[in-house]
Amino acid sequence: MSKSYVNLLDLASGNFPKMEGKRRRFPRVNTAPGNLSDLDDDQARSVSSDQPSSIASDRRIIVANQLPVKAKRREDNKGWSFSWNEDALLLHLKDGLPEDMEVLYVGSLKVSVDPREQDDVSQVLLDKFRCVPTFLPPDILSKFYDGFCKRHLWPLFHYMLPFSADQGGRFDRSLWEAYISANKLFFQKVVELINPEEDYVWIHDYHLMVLPTFLRRRFNRIRMGFFLHSPFPSSEIYRTLPVREEILKALLNSDIIGFHTFDYARHFLTCCSRMLGLAYQSKRGYLGLEFYGRTIRIKIMPVGVHMGWIESVMKGADEESKMRELKQKFQGKTMLLGVDDTDIFKGINLKLLAMEQMLKQHPRWQGKAVLVQILNPARGKGIDLEEILAEIQESCRRINEQFGRPGYEPIILIDRAVSINERICYYNIAECVVVTAVRDGMNLTPYEYVVCRQGITGSKSCLNFDGPKKSMLVVSEFIGCSPSLSGAIRINPWNVETTGEAMNVAISMLDSEKELRHEKHYRYVSTHDVSYWSRSFLQDMQRACADHFKRRCWGIGFGFGFRVVALDPNFRKLSLDAIVSAYRRAQTRAILLDYDGTVMPQNSIDKYPSQKVISIMNTLCMDPKNTVFIVTGRGRESLSKWFSPCQRLGIAAEHGYFLRWSQNQEWEICRQGFEFGWMKIVEPVMQLYTESTDGSSIETKESALVWQYRDADPGFGSSQAKEMLDHLESVLANEPVAVKRGQFIVEVKPQEVSKGHVAEKIFSSMAENGKHADFVLCIGDDRSDEDMFEIFDNAMLRSILSPNPSVFACTVGQKPSKATYYLDDTTEVINMLECLPEAFDSLPPVEEGYESSP
Repeated sequence: MSKSYVNLLDLASGNFPKMEGKRRRFPRVNTAPGNLSDLDDDQARSVSSDQPSSIASDRRIIVANQLPVKAKRREDNKGWSFSWNEDALLLHLKDGLPEDMEVLYVGSLKVSVDPREQDDVSQVLLDKFRCVPTFLPPDILSKFYDGFCKRHLWPLFHYMLPFSADQGGRFDRSLWEAYISANKLFFQKVVELINPEEDYVWIHDYHLMVLPTFLRRRFNRIRMGFFLHSPFPSSEIYRTLPVREEILKALLNSDIIGFHTFDYARHFLTCCSRMLGLAYQSKRGYLGLEFYGRTIRIKIMPVGVHMGWIESVMKGADEESKMRELKQKFQGKTMLLGVDDTDIFKGINLKLLAMEQMLKQHPRWQGKAVLVQILNPARGKGIDLEEILAEIQESCRRINEQFGRPGYEPIILIDRAVSINERICYYNIAECVVVTAVRDGMNLTPYEYVVCRQGITGSKSCLNFDGPKKSMLVVSEFIGCSPSLSGAIRINPWNVETTGEAMNVAISMLDSEKELRHEKHYRYVSTHDVSYWSRSFLQDMQRACADHFKRRCWGIGFGFGFRVVALDPNFRKLSLDAIVSAYRRAQTRAILLDYDGTVMPQNSIDKYPSQKVISIMNTLCMDPKNTVFIVTGRGRESLSKWFSPCQRLGIAAEHGYFLRWSQNQEWEICRQGFEFGWMKIVEPVMQLYTESTDGSSIETKESALVWQYRDADPGFGSSQAKEMLDHLESVLANEPVAVKRGQFIVEVKPQEVSKGHVAEKIFSSMAENGKHADFVLCIGDDRSDEDMFEIFDNAMLRSILSPNPSVFACTVGQKPSKATYYLDDTTEVINMLECLPEAFDSLPPVEEGYESSP
């Protein structure tokens, strides 16, 4: 993909807001000079966290689409009045932080502020609320929020595909450009505030999923977490998004990514596996994704309610008249309650149909059971909103006509905003809360209900319970809170018959059973509140970032392909000057080279070595000071054919089981008399997995059997490989073989065969002939080559190398390795090897040194 294509900031520049030069800005903590860089600015302009900061602090910067602040125009129309939004999750999460910790909020306001007032509004919000508003121009706001967020991401993350233009609309790239532009505006506000050495940044929800790339590009070592408050869809749904890889890579620039449930996390990990080829693993209780030397933690923690806030509302509530009115209205009735936002995924009409089924199947509830459905106002311009409302109202009218009677309506629809005080009154009266959402990120309504039904001990509030504490829940299995409510009756909301029966069971259950279920739920909800959630997430963020300043980091790539490579401080790029200098000084040299992925590109279909490779091998072998070997897992027959023009080239085939020092010598075998009866055990097992795993195959070598699944489904292939590994280790427990799992392979080979062993054998043989190598070049690209890299300290102790050898253990690609050096790709390997024989003719003497990191 070209640089010009991925840099959508440039494409969006036509409608990008211009920042006026003389406007008053917030004090910048960052001391680096220069303008804010675009996504594809030169890396030299990127601000590194290695620079000294102007202040020292321990702060958390919370970034979300909207600030936890309410704004209202004053009655005289001269300015604004602001107050905290007590219902906002971002405000509640502060309870999980130490009281003396400074928290700054970055986000937008729900109201439109005139550009002439924006500086004054910003100053007031910063001084009084520690909030930094991001003002989005109207054209970007509309395309960003109502466009890309609500028309593309929100439906897709709730499993809705745009099969037709009416169902969400086709992908509109201009909306994606606006999404990027909006994320950059949030980024600019963070840059104005952040001290990259001290601050932690916590980004919230799908509105800001590409923000991590902006921040990571600017500050390579920034400590940053992301939490997704919506579902994450399965890979089959997510992969339909045209910008799927850009968003995944942007999220992977975070240090920790949080999800409400394991299902959401599993879907994300599967997407990373299928689309980016990344594998995850569990380490001491947490899931981790390895990405260019960085481990991104995956956090699974459902958010909770703010216990203190709900209890304080209950204590201070003066709703005696409302309670009296509700008790009188529903006297002798059994109330079921629904509290839902108005959108297409809440399954409100399914709930009404289930209520209808309950009244039909259980006539005894006619005239007694009432469903009160509270419709919260829609949060945005949702898809098909008018049609959904019309459907709800029609079902309500029809059911009330069918089962209603004077003084009784089975369904009461409250289509308006309901305050928390009034909502608590309804919770107090309701025998059961019913949630039938067909897809929802979390949904805290059941948690609120449980807390309100518990009441406040010793409180004189009219909202307190004097009798036994009991509550019942009927919840959809497709909402985030469902797994944590083990005492709830879980239902498939699409099945209105079983949902209706579940509602009947819930209100018919014995009080003793209701009390036990309530006690179980309250114990969980009260201990897993929002402060527990925020504290747990931030503690894990600190753990994930613990070694940020101990590792060497640098950024590579353009656009949303940008990522940070974080590696051991001693890991560096192999300098041509350094290796040429050492090569020139050496008297005895050993050069060990892997084949696939080292001198031959990994994705090449034709594996025959090029004439250039043959020429380089011959040139190196012609020098009497050099001992050159190809050390690979390939078979000796194909290697003998491919390198027939190289008379003096040594070959170690099948990871060293077969060894030949030159073409005119016989093959040496690692271990004479080795029995291969184990192959008769292994082959049927591998054949069994091959037949059941489409895209897999068996490679039979003289000393080993390899099962490869590169062309199989990644998830299924990996699962089958793990199962096969356990199976083979079990049946081969008494055999002298090793079962190893590599990149898309499972291999069974003799125990004493490895590239590490063959390297030691080569060095030992050279030493026996009086040739202690004082120059060693060892290059490889995969896991089997790591065996070579780790033997050098041991080899030196055994004196099979010279006392002070120049050792260049080099891996191909910037990745974690036991090697000390790296080269980017096979092209760099070939170019470096080509320069070595020319060293005496083309290069003057140089002092040994190392090339600086990019």
